[in-house]
Amino acid sequence: MSRQFRVRDVLLPNLDDALVLTMVASTVAVVLGALVQIRYGAYPMPFETVWRAMFDRAVWTNPRVLATILLGDGLAHTLGVYSDLSVLSDATAVVWTLRMPRVAVAVFVGMNLAVAGAIFQAITRNELASPYILGVSSGAGFAVVVTIVLSLGTYFLPLAAAVGGTGAFLLVYAVAWRGGTTPVRLVLGGVVVGTIFNSLQTGVFYFIDSNGAMRTAVSWLAGSLTGVGWMDVRLVVLPTLLVVPAALVAARQLDVLLLGERRARSLGMRVETMRFGLSALAILATAAAVSVAGLVGFVGLVVPHAVRTAVGSDYRKLLTGCLFAGPALVVVADVVARLGLGGIQVPVGVVTGLVGGPYFLLLLRRTESFNEF
Repeated sequence: MSRQFRVRDVLLPNLDDALVLTMVASTVAVVLGALVQIRYGAYPMPFETVWRAMFDRAVWTNPRVLATILLGDGLAHTLGVYSDLSVLSDATAVVWTLRMPRVAVAVFVGMNLAVAGAIFQAITRNELASPYILGVSSGAGFAVVVTIVLSLGTYFLPLAAAVGGTGAFLLVYAVAWRGGTTPVRLVLGGVVVGTIFNSLQTGVFYFIDSNGAMRTAVSWLAGSLTGVGWMDVRLVVLPTLLVVPAALVAARQLDVLLLGERRARSLGMRVETMRFGLSALAILATAAAVSVAGLVGFVGLVVPHAVRTAVGSDYRKLLTGCLFAGPALVVVADVVARLGLGGIQVPVGVVTGLVGGPYFLLLLRRTESFNEF
């Protein structure tokens, strides 16, 4: 019993009114955004039809049909659980194979980017830090674009994103290392490394011969959820299940890092080791998001700061709030990106950039120092 209590105490924050309100409001935004996303599009349908399609007995009473939808034809065949999906109505097929996976990917992308941003802000003790500013997104994006250009296959994208993001952050560490690192040097090193990888991304375009590869690469760089499916959900779900519990367990260490390096060391923390380990979590989260959605900007910057404003700097509360607010931002932004221009889809990264850019300028005006909150 005492062991269970300690685990619960580590993973679950003390729920106060601000955190509960954040969680409830974000959940409502996700649900409403999902309903709009599922209902409208080239094949519009009334809510009654949407509801029947979501809870179609042909899906829920036949495990093989559900397994084939979630696992895909190839994997379902391999596991011996394949079923012909022609038994599904047009509405059910559209909802389950096109629109629901897009919402699920948006949820996981928002969750990963928000958590990664919160971790990086603690590591650098700077509320302007994000996966973009520290060069991780640029490195992951460059690796993904190279993978697309070389036609290495979709399943290589998560590995490429992880390798690219890790390589970029190691380079940032090398640039910032002077017998140790400091938050300021990490941020400055991230800006330099991010600029380098952005230039390399631009250079890769000159080696693209196929118009299809060009469009795919541009879509990745802008951050897009167009065309995602259950395969993308499968790619992102495992890293998310690894990152989220680990980040919640490490919340106390993140709080200690906010106290400053001297105080953290006086409390017995190995600052560089902890900083590097937490960075690995944030890199994995960023790579997972980039591998399925491309470079969706500003989520890792805006969400942690907005949640911090609402619930405070306790990292158990902050990370919990990010797990709800991140998906809310990306799901709603994707609805605007897909439906806001009357049938003309724009990358979701454009919408998050239009939200995050002004917010970033507001932070710049309100932040007096890059060294600490």
